[in-house]
Amino acid sequence: MSSARANALIRWSLLKSAVARTRFLLLALLLLATGSATAARAGADPALDLARYRGRVVLVDFWASWCSPCRSSIPWLNAMQAKYAGQGLVIIGVNVDKERTDAERFLAETPIHFEVVYDPDGRLPAQYDVPVMPSSFVFDRSGALVVRHAGFLNAKRAEYEATLRDLLLAKENPG
Repeated sequence: MSSARANALIRWSLLKSAVARTRFLLLALLLLATGSATAARAGADPALDLARYRGRVVLVDFWASWCSPCRSSIPWLNAMQAKYAGQGLVIIGVNVDKERTDAERFLAETPIHFEVVYDPDGRLPAQYDVPVMPSSFVFDRSGALVVRHAGFLNAKRAEYEATLRDLLLAKENPG
């Protein structure tokens, strides 16, 4: 099997599994973000269930196919997921493209090796008050928001990684 075909199959399997989980995740985040059961009953989508990751460090990254800095941030996020997943890091991407095919074309060029939630209506960015693409939100093991990054700068990769490493070590070496 060619490398390109293998990569395409991996992307397809990631997207298929993400689609199956998307409705559940999208509804749960709405509940978590608003604390409102009535929003869920009204059929409000999307949501992201951060509570299911309690005890882990979670980075939620908002991205879009038209975002130039996303082409740099996503490979870095893939590397962080690979490097720190065993220590409790979870990365979730939230794509905000209006057309899913735009996101799929982007993923063909810049594969993602973490979970992706699709939000073409932009409800999650509105809830998080996302100012630019990409924007990242880092939650500690207790689920508290500890860091918010607007944009992505290659020059700050070491700083971003140090933040993740510090949060991951906080649980491993309790005071």
